[in-house]
Amino acid sequence: MRNLIALFALSLVTALANANEPSPKTIKPAAETAKPAIASIRPNLKPAGAPAAATAAPQKSEDEAEVDLSVRIAEKLAELRAKQSLRAEEAARARKALDARRKKEAAMVAAVAVEAARPKNGTHWSYEGEFGPENWSKINTAWAACNTGSRQSPIDLRDGIKVDLEQVAFDYHPSSFNEIDNGHTVQVNVAGGNFLTVGGTTYELQQFHFHRPGEERINGRGTEMVVHMVHKSYDNKIAVLAVLLERGEANSLIQTVWNNLPLEKLTTVTPSIVLDVNEILPARRDYFTYMGSLSEPPCTENVLWIVMKQPMTASPQQMALFSRLYPFNARPVQQSNGRMVKESM
Repeated sequence: MRNLIALFALSLVTALANANEPSPKTIKPAAETAKPAIASIRPNLKPAGAPAAATAAPQKSEDEAEVDLSVRIAEKLAELRAKQSLRAEEAARARKALDARRKKEAAMVAAVAVEAARPKNGTHWSYEGEFGPENWSKINTAWAACNTGSRQSPIDLRDGIKVDLEQVAFDYHPSSFNEIDNGHTVQVNVAGGNFLTVGGTTYELQQFHFHRPGEERINGRGTEMVVHMVHKSYDNKIAVLAVLLERGEANSLIQTVWNNLPLEKLTTVTPSIVLDVNEILPARRDYFTYMGSLSEPPCTENVLWIVMKQPMTASPQQMALFSRLYPFNARPVQQSNGRMVKESM
């Protein structure tokens, strides 16, 4: 190997030296004599007749050539390593930037999900679909009890404790009223002066409305419709009287309500007649009672429920009219969570 390197170096030097020697045809001795400085500039050129060994270029030794080649190889390797290191650094920066971008995108997606799940304090709700009972608590923070409450209504009234319950004292009178189709049901607001008294507390009737099918169950059995009569005491306690409705004879109070339905939703009609709420009460006054909640948003708890055992009737035509307006507007049965249910003997 050393010989090859030395031979290559010798050949290169000889070639360079030969390239620098002038052709014999171009040598002009007279000029050489006239310009002696040229001989000093070109030490390899000798006057005619000089010995051949004196004109040969000095050769590098074999060791020097090998050292020179090793230096060049080391420089090339260093250059290659520097380029590789630079590419590695650029790749690392690109990966870091990509990871940062992915983390940012993931954080944005998570933020959107959290924002979507956060209650918006809306007011629109329904009985089915996206705004149905399962999602009421997600629509408005004030409705949290709809999904987290432990005493929600309605429930299946079974295994009631039969006791000698006091009778509910009703003090209802023919009264003026107005009606509104509020987008969830037909609601009848009754003028003041209609009361019921139970458990030593008197409650004044505020309004009554209808559900189809009936929300309450009695030992697993429901009815086609129900009337909920909402009362409030002077200290804002709430009592709801539920009157179950089955198909049968027409009901005069219901017919009066149907006769005065508003033509459009969310409009109020105030008839110039009176309404006798006694016409919706059954003859038998035995009942179930338990503590529950409003059965629609905001699902307020600590509500006294009184569910009359004897159903009242409405004609098929009266049932059909309401079903055209609201074919389904009932909340599903809720967990009883060990609540006590009392039942008249």
